[in-house]
Amino acid sequence: MPVTDKDEKTVAEVGSELFRTHVKIESNVAKIDAEGVYYQHLSTLLRALQRDGFRNIEIRNVYGQRYIGTNLARNIEIIIHGTPGNDLGAFMNSPKITVYGNAQDGCGNTMNGGLIVVHGHAGDVAGYSMRGGKIFIRDDVGYRAGIHMKGFQNIRPCMVIGGTARDFLGEYMAGGVILILGLNLRNGERHKAKFVGTGMHGGVIYVCREITNVGREVAIMDVEKGDTELIRGLVREFSDCFGFDFDKIVDRSFRKIVPVSHRPYGRLYAY
Repeated sequence: MPVTDKDEKTVAEVGSELFRTHVKIESNVAKIDAEGVYYQHLSTLLRALQRDGFRNIEIRNVYGQRYIGTNLARNIEIIIHGTPGNDLGAFMNSPKITVYGNAQDGCGNTMNGGLIVVHGHAGDVAGYSMRGGKIFIRDDVGYRAGIHMKGFQNIRPCMVIGGTARDFLGEYMAGGVILILGLNLRNGERHKAKFVGTGMHGGVIYVCREITNVGREVAIMDVEKGDTELIRGLVREFSDCFGFDFDKIVDRSFRKIVPVSHRPYGRLYAY
């Protein structure tokens, strides 16, 4: 389970042996060697470093440890080298997490704010129920990316996928923005995801390249001026994160997927 407030400790209390063998401090950067470190110990150590005032943390040799960055609230930057496990950045509020590698399932699960940048692929349910912040994924995502995304007042979560997605993209989506670029698709190749937007009743999905297998609750429409401005802003941020050519990406044709009903299952479950 994720570390809770009751588990918070200072660096000294984490364990002198763990700190001495796995952490180095260089120019106010805390560098962690995570090889062989149990995921709960790593989470406790991260929270302790945050409480001790460190704003830059680098973690190497990450091999599937879960919950990295979970529930962190302060403006810190975490750089990860390796493959973080499930629920990277879950419930987090303001940190920036950069992954030089792939991410497993549940990346950004219910995150409230902050930024996650993945220099690779992400697994299933990326952005699950995210309520704020941004996720930029350079390559592909798995199944059910963006499921239950939601916004609140002027808070609008955004996820940009550089490649393509598997089935049920944006399922039950209630708010927020998904932008899928298809940069790794060949000319004429379309997105193969099925049931896109199934149960969707809010938010918007922007798509570059053709996508045809969508849920009955949504429609594919042309973008308008406001959409174009939003797309350009997200593409600019995405390009800056990964070093892509902004002009080559943004000078493509985009369409949007929007819900046509705010109560797609009203007749089934409400009387």
